[in-house]
Amino acid sequence: MAFLMNEIAPFRIRDIEINPPLVLSPMAGVTDISFRRLLKQRGGIGLTVSEFISVEGLTRNNPKSKRQMRFYENERPFAVQIFGGQPERMRMAAEMAQEVGADILDVNCGCPAPKVVKHGGGSALLKDHQPLEEILKAIKKTITIPMTVKIRAGYYDHTINAIETAKLAEACGAEHIALHGRTREQGYRGLANWDLVKQIKEIVRVPVSGSGDVATIDQALARFRETGCDGVLIGRGAMANPWIFRQIEDTIHGREPFKPTLDDKRSVLLEYFEMLRQDMPEIAAIGRMKQLAGQFTRGLQGGALFRTAIYHSHSVEEILNRISEYFETIGTGRQYFGEAGKPVIEAPSLDSCEAAIAS
Repeated sequence: MAFLMNEIAPFRIRDIEINPPLVLSPMAGVTDISFRRLLKQRGGIGLTVSEFISVEGLTRNNPKSKRQMRFYENERPFAVQIFGGQPERMRMAAEMAQEVGADILDVNCGCPAPKVVKHGGGSALLKDHQPLEEILKAIKKTITIPMTVKIRAGYYDHTINAIETAKLAEACGAEHIALHGRTREQGYRGLANWDLVKQIKEIVRVPVSGSGDVATIDQALARFRETGCDGVLIGRGAMANPWIFRQIEDTIHGREPFKPTLDDKRSVLLEYFEMLRQDMPEIAAIGRMKQLAGQFTRGLQGGALFRTAIYHSHSVEEILNRISEYFETIGTGRQYFGEAGKPVIEAPSLDSCEAAIAS
């Protein structure tokens, strides 16, 4: 544990301490104010980031885009992540993020979704560095809070240019670089290339974090150890295990990692549903619960049958009854049959920015 204490330490984005050095990765349609609040209360998160927000929506006063910038004070430090391809709109949106009180402004240069890329946003900015340079310089001139970037390995598999992109971002004033080690062409297939994180860390002076395929304590610790990175981003791994940040932090500090009980797992589902109902219309809260309840129960006995039962629920009362029924059944060691005879519905694969674009 002495090695971990010495090697894995908080880092700073300018004067903002990221402690512990673990970041809840932005996921569209997932990391809204309710999900971030839920995860932050489990512990171990050093930085939360909004869902990625369209600058077209923000600068045209779209109510949904403005709602996406909301955050709780206890989330701080909090970053707003924006995407788009027009320097002037990116600049305006960055200013709006600063005005609502965000600690950090993050520029998305990674989303592979076709609807984002065809308008010059997300990973389209990796293809041609001139628009990216114009965008970063325009933002840097406008805001006083730190500007950071999230990038990918490259656009095509045969044009890996993350090192050049990182150098450019640093030269334009970016104060933290996060790399997801897949190309735009790869999407979410295959494995993330963490060796690129190591290479970027060796050539830039600003903090560097890595993202991709971290779903366990051991995977996170291995990424820190192998790359020397400053931080690790976790997205999909946190959907399946809301305690993963706390468990990694426990391990870093030589403590036995927290082990959630069945009751903890039931409580987190009920708490999340309550938060959703406080924040959005009932029908929307039910829809979001259907989307994410399955992620929280991956690996539990009868989890797929429970997901199916939730999916077929149409009211708040029905969902609450299903949760009680499921946890009471498996808690007493009995087999859960759910809706016997109905086809099992698997948990959807939610892939960062693709999740909301497709919905």
